[in-house]
Amino acid sequence: MADVDGKRALITGITGQDGSYLAELLLDKGYEVHGLVRRGSTFGTERIDHLYLDPHLEDARMFLHYGDLTDANSLSRLLWEVRPHEVYNLGAQSHVGVSFENPVYTVDADALGTLKLLEACRQLGEDCPRYYQASSSEMYGKVAEVPQTESTPFHPRSPYGCAKVYGFWQSVNHRESYGMHCSNGILFNHESPRRGETFVTRKITRAATRIALGLQEKVFLGNLDARRDWGFAGDYVEAMWLMVQRDEPGDYVVATGEMHSVREFAEATFGLLDLDWEAHVGTDERYLRPAEVDQLLGDATKAREVLGWTPRTSFAELVEMMVTADLELAKREKALVDAGLGTIEWQTGRPGD
Repeated sequence: MADVDGKRALITGITGQDGSYLAELLLDKGYEVHGLVRRGSTFGTERIDHLYLDPHLEDARMFLHYGDLTDANSLSRLLWEVRPHEVYNLGAQSHVGVSFENPVYTVDADALGTLKLLEACRQLGEDCPRYYQASSSEMYGKVAEVPQTESTPFHPRSPYGCAKVYGFWQSVNHRESYGMHCSNGILFNHESPRRGETFVTRKITRAATRIALGLQEKVFLGNLDARRDWGFAGDYVEAMWLMVQRDEPGDYVVATGEMHSVREFAEATFGLLDLDWEAHVGTDERYLRPAEVDQLLGDATKAREVLGWTPRTSFAELVEMMVTADLELAKREKALVDAGLGTIEWQTGRPGD
């Protein structure tokens, strides 16, 4: 493996939304990129297939390795093998709703997995890499103040939020106890056409574009009044990289400073397709959280002043970007249905889908 510009980075969660955008960014900057992927019966690399070259080629600069955040041995072995200069811990069980159904696994992966990765980094001694921890606005939960800053107290309201609080403080502890270059990015909600389809924004854009083409009739959601600070994932990964480049590590809120409700997101999405959202959106209590997070709004002043980072994509541009991408996907689905190669029941939008 040849070093490219002398920089190697390891990304956990590289096949996810954020991991794919970060991999693109680092490759564009000349990094050699290594990604941790979990072994499965399917590849699950759709988001990064356009980046991946045959590792036997001399110009290959991205390499995937099997491993798991719950397996300390695989992490330690990979760190010793790759010797990265930078580690970006984006891997997690990241769905808040699922964390209520699978709390133990969520904590094992998101909290203890963070500790295992930090320890694997620390064991490299003088070769200890700079470390980025993907923290979350869900740590604020039942917010103590609006907007939320780096000094706002945490009050998580889900197993996911609790696990992320642990990961945050464990990263701070390794920074203060061992002098490691550990930074926390407290990222508020960030979306894209690569967002998983079970997350509410993508669920809305997928359903609306399918409804527009007659492939679906309704979509069922939970709390339409929940308000979030939504940005574009492609903008946010740049903030991750900037944190790691600083001489001194730190913790930063990454957000747009603008808040919208789920209802507003649905209205904007269906409006782009000339559809009445109220005719197609239903609610179902099964999508409500046991403990609701009513509003999240970030103040990214520190990121702007220290990192020089600002979001470039507006809320309207984000919604349009996602609708445009999902409309093309829906058109391909409809072509298969019209050709008799697919079924209209592929996704019905019924509660539980």
